[in-house]
Amino acid sequence: MADFDYIASARRTISMERDAVDSLLQRLAAPFSIACDTLLACRGRVVVTGMGKSGHVGRKLAATLASTGTPAFFVHPGEASHGDMGMITAEDVVIALSNSGNTAEVVTLLPLIKRLGAPLISLTGNAESTLAQAAVANLDTGVEQEACPLNLAPTSSTTTALVMGDALAIALLEARGFSAEDFAFSHPGGSLGRRLLLLVDDIMHSGDSMPLVKPEVPLRDALLEMTRKGLGLTGIQDEQGALVGIFTDGDLRRTLDQNLDFQSVRIGELMTRGCKTARAGMLAAEALKIMEDARINGLFVVDSTGRPVGALNMHDLLRAGVV
Repeated sequence: MADFDYIASARRTISMERDAVDSLLQRLAAPFSIACDTLLACRGRVVVTGMGKSGHVGRKLAATLASTGTPAFFVHPGEASHGDMGMITAEDVVIALSNSGNTAEVVTLLPLIKRLGAPLISLTGNAESTLAQAAVANLDTGVEQEACPLNLAPTSSTTTALVMGDALAIALLEARGFSAEDFAFSHPGGSLGRRLLLLVDDIMHSGDSMPLVKPEVPLRDALLEMTRKGLGLTGIQDEQGALVGIFTDGDLRRTLDQNLDFQSVRIGELMTRGCKTARAGMLAAEALKIMEDARINGLFVVDSTGRPVGALNMHDLLRAGVV
C-alpha cells in the first residue's frame, strides 16, 4: 500500500466523472424542455423519490428546488409503499431517479402515480427502462462506465444525475425570474439572509448618535463631534436640516497638510459636497456596494427630502455580518 499512487487514482476518477458530465451537453433535447414546462405548470409540490445513492441525490435535488423557488420535498420509495403515498396528490409532479430505471421500490410506485394522475419525470441511464417509458419526460443521465474500477459503485452515474438535477433547478429559477431577495427569503437564518435581507435602518446610528454640525462651526468643534460619536465622520446640515456635505477622517488627514487654524476655519469651507448617501429602507448590501464602489468607509442615510436619518460605517456592516 505504501507504493500505491493515490494521486493517479484521484485523477482518473475526476477525469472520468468530468467526461461523464461533458457528455450530458449532447443529450440535452426536447425532453428537458418538456420537464421544465411540466414543473412550471405544477399547481402542487414537486415530489422527488429515489432509492439508495439515487435517493441521496434526490434529497439534494429536492432541497435545491425548494430553495430556488420550486416547492419540493423528498419521499423515500420504500416508505411510500407503506403509507407515505398519501403525501402525493394529483396536483403534484413526481421526479424519480434510478440509474437502471428498473429499481423495484420505485417501479412499484408507478401504477399508484399513474392512478393519481400526477405527471412523472425520470432521470435514468436507460431510456428503454420501465421508469423511463412511464415518464412524460426522461432525462438521460447514463454513463459508459462508473469511475469505480469494478464498474459497480455508483460514482459517475450519481454525478451526472446530480448535475442534471442542478440544471433543472437553475433553468426553473431563471424562468421564474427568481431574485436574490427571493433566495434570501428561503435562507433567513444564515449569513446569506443577513446579507440580503438586512436594511440600513436595522444597523444605522440615528438620533443623537449621528455626528452632525452646521457649516459655520469651526473645524475644532467638528472634530470634537466626530470624536464623541466615533464613526470617523460628521455630516454638515444647512438651516433646513438637509445634508449638504460630509467631513471624514480622510479629509482631516488631507487638511493637516494645509497648516490651517483649527479655531478659525469653518467646516463648511472644508467639507465634501455632493457626498454619497444611502436612502432609508435600502438593503444594507446595497449600501455596502455604494461604499465599495466609492472607496469610502462610511456614509449617511437620508430620507426623501435629503435630511439625514442615520449614519453607518464599514464596522457596522462587519458587525452585522453583511461583509
